[in-house]
Amino acid sequence: MKKFIQEFKEFSMRGNVMDMAVGVVMGTAFSAIVTSLVKDIIMPLIGLLTGGLDFSNLSVTLLGKAVLTYGSFIQSVFNFLMISLSIFLMVKFANKVSSLRQKQNEQKEKVLEPSKEELLLTEIRDLLKSQSEK
Repeated sequence: MKKFIQEFKEFSMRGNVMDMAVGVVMGTAFSAIVTSLVKDIIMPLIGLLTGGLDFSNLSVTLLGKAVLTYGSFIQSVFNFLMISLSIFLMVKFANKVSSLRQKQNEQKEKVLEPSKEELLLTEIRDLLKSQSEK
């Protein structure tokens, strides 16, 4: 039994498991943000455009007993598409910002490196200085 507990401790304290746990927690928190974005911001705006159309109440009763609430399914698919679109736009924006930062860093590096003309002029100056010292 001790060996089993020791193996479990080693497994649960591995770096990969801890990284995965952090990822799950962060993903859950991010999911709440995206869900709120869709539910509280995007859906009301779409509701204005569509006149408050809500699919979730659509249903059909079969044989007087079985109720198929297909509207909830349609609403869930629509919510999924809105959440996917929101995440796509957020990732696209983050990539754009990252790309701009990278370009700025590359430009700074280029500015720090002397151009070929500057290197040549520096070499000529050093040669002239060394000849005048002789």
